Amino acid sequence: MPPASVGPDSEWYAKKPMVDGVFKFIGGERLPFAGEVTEITSPIIDAATGARAVIGKIPAFSEEDSIAAVKAAAAAWDRGQGPWPQMSLAERIGAVETLVANLTKIRTEIVDVLMWEICKNTGDAAKEFDRTMDFVRLTIAELRANPTLGTGFTKFTEVSGVACQVRRGPVGVMLGLAPFNYPLNEMYAMLIPALLMGNVAVLKLPAVGGLAHILTADAFAAALPPGVLNFITGSGKRTMPPIMESGLVDMIGFIGGTGAMDKLIKQHPEPHRLKVFAQLAGKNIGIVLGDADLEVAAEQCLLGSTAYNGQRCTAVKLMMVHESVYDAFLAKYVAKVNALKVGLPWEDKVNITPLPEPNKPAYLEELIADAVSKGATVANAEMGGGTRHGALFHPAVIAGVTKEMRIFQEEQFGPVLPVAKFSDLSEVYTALKESWNGQQSAIFTSNAAAAAPLIDALSSQVGRININMQCGRSPDQVPFSGRRSSAMGTMSITEALRAFSIETAVTYIAKDSTSVALGAELDKHSKFLAPLSAL
Repeated sequence: MPPASVGPDSEWYAKKPMVDGVFKFIGGERLPFAGEVTEITSPIIDAATGARAVIGKIPAFSEEDSIAAVKAAAAAWDRGQGPWPQMSLAERIGAVETLVANLTKIRTEIVDVLMWEICKNTGDAAKEFDRTMDFVRLTIAELRANPTLGTGFTKFTEVSGVACQVRRGPVGVMLGLAPFNYPLNEMYAMLIPALLMGNVAVLKLPAVGGLAHILTADAFAAALPPGVLNFITGSGKRTMPPIMESGLVDMIGFIGGTGAMDKLIKQHPEPHRLKVFAQLAGKNIGIVLGDADLEVAAEQCLLGSTAYNGQRCTAVKLMMVHESVYDAFLAKYVAKVNALKVGLPWEDKVNITPLPEPNKPAYLEELIADAVSKGATVANAEMGGGTRHGALFHPAVIAGVTKEMRIFQEEQFGPVLPVAKFSDLSEVYTALKESWNGQQSAIFTSNAAAAAPLIDALSSQVGRININMQCGRSPDQVPFSGRRSSAMGTMSITEALRAFSIETAVTYIAKDSTSVALGAELDKHSKFLAPLSAL
């Protein structure tokens, strides 16, 4: 059989999904679509045809279709007077809880699609769904406990002669875009906080990884008022400019590359009022000092660089190792990489799976060739490092990496694993200062005095400093921030709720008896000021 393939004799062949997404989800309905249709394929080869397995179809939206979607969202928003933004927080929480119940009923279908379309292994695909639902529940719990999100003034409180009560209100129409690698989790980490705060949304589904969202259309339609959520599929180059140029988008929730983010902002006719939340690229460095526990360092760098094939913005994408332990670290790390199981997503204990992006294997080969041409070596070449079979790419440990090589600067987003050597910390400081990365770094050491200068240096360069552990986003309660070209905004349960809302204060003169009496009664009548007990 062809590499990375499944044939009719396999039980998994019979489980191959076929998602009929040829409809427009606009205004809370499945509307007929008669335009161009895109066939969605898996990186897994169908042995019966010798080609990528066909697992679904979606519409390729025209400019007119895209405008219809954003206009439906704008109508549901209705300048803040639509049913959804005018609901009480308690009512919106109830609707989102209904949504979670609806989504849970189709968990199996979503997990299967994640395995086939983006080749997450069984555990990771299930974990993405479950973690996403947990995130929603934790977000709701946070809102119930702290509806002002730390602003205070939960009841009318006098300050300098003015009585003030604060709640958080919505911004408007959100355009949400998220990448293929965590299509459900990363989109919902923006979408759910935005919805809970009363915003409406248009989601541009990723070209790879969009089928999981298609499966959710009926769940959203049953839980939310018409137009609160709308889908767009097809080419981003064709669909995004007309939406942004319409001026109907009030904020962007974006996870992806910097180039696309910059273009979206520039296309808006009034960028001064565009609220932007973005988590962008990362080139996180793992720094291994001479006194590090090399077993811990090698294991954590392995997890950080190879989990889900290294296709994570939080992956460790460059390792810099002190020359005194370089050879010992490299030996341990290479042994661990070579022990990873390469195979199809449903195989037992598989670690490395086919790469979903069709052009990614060729790009990774370019990076390896560039590094080798400039003096690097593939340290695990004898064990197949850097070879590929179809979309299966065997992890390549690149030893002897220097700053002249592309892999030192470019975000590979895949299983090419560069290891550089340094003799003096000044080399590390220079690399950090010259890097565009502002997301995370990891320090491996057993000495607080050795760690401290690096922590101090990194404290103004990245959003998270990991000590003797891999880089990562979890747990969701911890702020996930960044600097430079890595982020605009902070992602966590509380911070995402803040990002997609605005503090709104209601005030009166504290000594005015009429206003005092009125204020005492407001929460009985205003949905916006509904008492905490109603939540």
